[in-house]
Amino acid sequence: MAQSPYERTTDQYADFTDERTVQASKMTAQTQDATNRLVEQARDAGTGMQEVTGNMKGALDKSLHDQPLATLALTAIVGFFLGAIWKM
Repeated sequence: MAQSPYERTTDQYADFTDERTVQASKMTAQTQDATNRLVEQARDAGTGMQEVTGNMKGALDKSLHDQPLATLALTAIVGFFLGAIWKM
């Protein structure tokens, strides 16, 4: 027995929605994967920055102890350049 136009339309709509549901699921999975990779990269970057900060702190402490006036002069020069860049 042949389907009525209403049944064909309903079947086509059901197929269409099923396809879109599958596509939406795939997009959701891809988005979650990308987000997880981004979070992992951010975590790695934060860890690296903590290591650099620790190294800089140690170097600055040593420099302050060994050559206080040179460290003060270098700090003043860096501050001057950062101020000049800020004004731009």
